[in-house]
Amino acid sequence: MKQTGLAAWAVVAILLVFTVPGLAREKAEISPQSRSCLGCHKNATPAIVTDWQNSRMSQTTPAQAMKKEKLERRISADAIAGNLENVVVGCAECHTLRPETHADSFAHAGQKVHTVVTPEDCAVCHSREREEFSNNLMAEAHGNLMGNPLYDALITAVNGRLSLDENNGLSQHKPDEQTNADSCLHCHGTKLTVEKTAERQTSMGPMEFPVIRGWPNQGVGRINPDDSRGSCSACHPRHRFAIETARKPETCSQCHKGPDVPAYKVYSVSKHGNIYNAGKASGKWDFSAVPWTVGEDLEAPTCATCHVSLLTDANGRVIAERTHQINDRLGRRIFGLPYAHAHPRSADTTKIQSKDGLPLPTALDGTPAEEFLISKQEQQKRTRTLQQVCQSCHSTGWVQGHFNRLANTVETTNDQVRTATQILKKAWQTGAARGPQSGASPFDEPIERMWTETWLFYANSVRFASAMGGADYGVFAQGRWHLTRTIHKMAKMAQSGAGSNRQAP
Repeated sequence: MKQTGLAAWAVVAILLVFTVPGLAREKAEISPQSRSCLGCHKNATPAIVTDWQNSRMSQTTPAQAMKKEKLERRISADAIAGNLENVVVGCAECHTLRPETHADSFAHAGQKVHTVVTPEDCAVCHSREREEFSNNLMAEAHGNLMGNPLYDALITAVNGRLSLDENNGLSQHKPDEQTNADSCLHCHGTKLTVEKTAERQTSMGPMEFPVIRGWPNQGVGRINPDDSRGSCSACHPRHRFAIETARKPETCSQCHKGPDVPAYKVYSVSKHGNIYNAGKASGKWDFSAVPWTVGEDLEAPTCATCHVSLLTDANGRVIAERTHQINDRLGRRIFGLPYAHAHPRSADTTKIQSKDGLPLPTALDGTPAEEFLISKQEQQKRTRTLQQVCQSCHSTGWVQGHFNRLANTVETTNDQVRTATQILKKAWQTGAARGPQSGASPFDEPIERMWTETWLFYANSVRFASAMGGADYGVFAQGRWHLTRTIHKMAKMAQSGAGSNRQAP
């Protein structure tokens, strides 16, 4: 009887190994170098170690990942260097890669370590993602902002300190570097440069560390010490780097909350956001599944569903390929600039010049700088890709009606901004305000700031509300009411000549 019992338990154990997820998994080894890091950092930075231990990278080697079916794979490289293939992706595998390319490399615990892990480091396993992201406007977000004199003037108008001048008028000062890093560049990304090394006291005694200007920062267009662009941790926070975090709209809300980019606020009040908020705690949503199966793993789209993720239907048919270019599914660019327009051909928008000589994708009258923008055929292709995502839940008639309405919204908001711009131009011509033709900023006087609000806040909100189904946000909350009211105010201000900060002599 005793032998029979042991035999039964042996059968149960064998069945468990082959049927319970995880028990039959190959052992994932940690490299000696990463073990050395963990030995100290479990005491020095315990939360970082715990975060990594809960990650998929700590439990799976690249070799194991490569054995999965292509659609299920979370790794895009065709091959991995031999010394990295059979160990988990640990501290050393990321922070000691390519030390000769990193200006922030320093001697630490017997290794050459760098503080900032960059997209070029991640590309060892995620080469396709790195390549796609490099073609994304986000990757050039720092340069596109700081390398454009008009945007620089807007930054100064927002961040620069104001003081009263000798005529009791307002004078604007250039903002300091820390203020810019704490505001615009928090999302757009700072430029990281190594200034020097400095000794710090640690639990292991005094150690030398690099002092990095612009650090800390996880902005999408950060310029890194290896001269790469971007930060993967902007969407995949370190040190877990979880896909489920990147798929949730709260992650996008870090930079897309408004009022200039109100995507998250609009999503929150939309029907999609309503379903997400009502069901996310139900346990029915699987934010880690790859591919993501519409109707099984998710009940309504999040930001990633529409713009990034690999989607399939219940039969395994691919609805949309995974992309890290983000605008692959967008025909129009509807925010951040006076007029909605076709997406730029190049991620580097500093090359763009409008017909009136401004570094903008449209002229002040709305005429697009077409040679710098994608063609109508490319717009249609990208729009069709997004519509395929919509049609996984909605009928063709519903989707077509929605996109027709959005096209009308783009046309009407562009027309409203054009009216506001005509008022501003007349104010410049009559001397009620000073504009670029006088060598002045177009953002620092009252009527100019009101003009900026018409497109940066209100027209943007209307377009987002139309695109994502957040109707009231596009009417009274932050939309058409404020847009038309501001245009009325501008017209009165221009007529009275009260558009300037300057005091009359």
